[in-house]
Amino acid sequence: MNKLIVYLNTERVGSLKQEDSGLLQFSYDQTWLEKPNAMPLSRSLPLRSEVFPGKKTRPFFAGILPEEGPREKIAEILGISRTNDFAMLERIGGDCAGAVSLLPEGVAPTYPKNARHLELTEPELQQLIAKLPDRPLLAGAEGLRLSLAGAQDKLPVIVHQNGICLPLGDMPSTHILKPEPDRFPGLAVNEIFCMTLSQAVGLNAPDTEYRPIGRKPCILVQRYDRTSDETGHTTRLHQEDFCQALGFPPERKYQAEGGPTIGDCISLLRDWSTAPVLDIPDFISGLIFNVLIGNADAHGKNHALLYSGGERRLSPYYDLVCTLAWPNLSRNLAMKIGGCDSVNAFTIGDWKKMAKKTGLNWPMIRERMAESCHRVLNKLGEVQARTGEYNESIATLLHETIKGRADRMLEALSRKEY
Repeated sequence: MNKLIVYLNTERVGSLKQEDSGLLQFSYDQTWLEKPNAMPLSRSLPLRSEVFPGKKTRPFFAGILPEEGPREKIAEILGISRTNDFAMLERIGGDCAGAVSLLPEGVAPTYPKNARHLELTEPELQQLIAKLPDRPLLAGAEGLRLSLAGAQDKLPVIVHQNGICLPLGDMPSTHILKPEPDRFPGLAVNEIFCMTLSQAVGLNAPDTEYRPIGRKPCILVQRYDRTSDETGHTTRLHQEDFCQALGFPPERKYQAEGGPTIGDCISLLRDWSTAPVLDIPDFISGLIFNVLIGNADAHGKNHALLYSGGERRLSPYYDLVCTLAWPNLSRNLAMKIGGCDSVNAFTIGDWKKMAKKTGLNWPMIRERMAESCHRVLNKLGEVQARTGEYNESIATLLHETIKGRADRMLEALSRKEY
């Protein structure tokens, strides 16, 4: 039986094992369970002494790993099966989302003061970016053990004195570098526009920066699951996405594939957030915002919970993009609103149905819808001006698209019956 030790930062939490059959199992260490401040890795893996079988274990640990194309390429590079979660975690499970790292028995985690990084020159950085499509997360490179969920090429990095460095071993990264995929021209500016707009209208979202590397448009996203002290030492903050918290494996992130619904998400926040009275309205605001910007891809892995200071709170928003910018992408919502599965969810009856099904107050949702529309309309021009310098045509397209959608929602809300 193969085994990896699971850490939260530098504290040993438990063991992930692979049975001879290939199935995973996880168990907490008794010393962790006895700690007064012990917290679970996941809502789906509550603190207990019994072993969690594969069906309970896999959603959380598979949820740490890359998906789809990047996963297949990494498996090919490492010479392992793409379905072998354990083997992949063994090879790339050093710097993951949240505070989790997985190490072989007898290998101690790196303390922040002893952590190392590799400074990159601009030509070296350009070479790495060029390699990413064929070598996601630089898998197999000596000294690197990096993992991020998702299907887009991206790289955990450290930003130091405005330069970009690679974290070595299990050193925590500070930012995520996201090069623009060739198949989605304009994605970098699109995401910068939507993330900037989200902050402007009052949503909690991390800072993003447009950072072309050579001729490749890229963005740098500051990690919300990292914190740095006055000396510059970086500490991981634990987090889990909604699929992990609800026990859905990553291949079921869409409602149409048996994944989380809006009702599941509301119930999760109601039961697990330490401040549901704040987080549920904020989740609704994010849901409204995604409809306004035309983002059909806000699935269960694009929402998360952040564990910090003994609290479990809705994380900042991330991966906010107007998917309508590419006509060939699906218009179907990742999670239905009421009975509506279209991103053009402007029929107020669908929102009222959602409110009723989730036990939420319709006047609160209606007020947030109107407020969100007005805030978006007030900030669109400012955001267009800030991002237009990167790509004026895309910024103009997004301005016109989002303005039309906000106007349409306000028109629907103005009808007397609502």
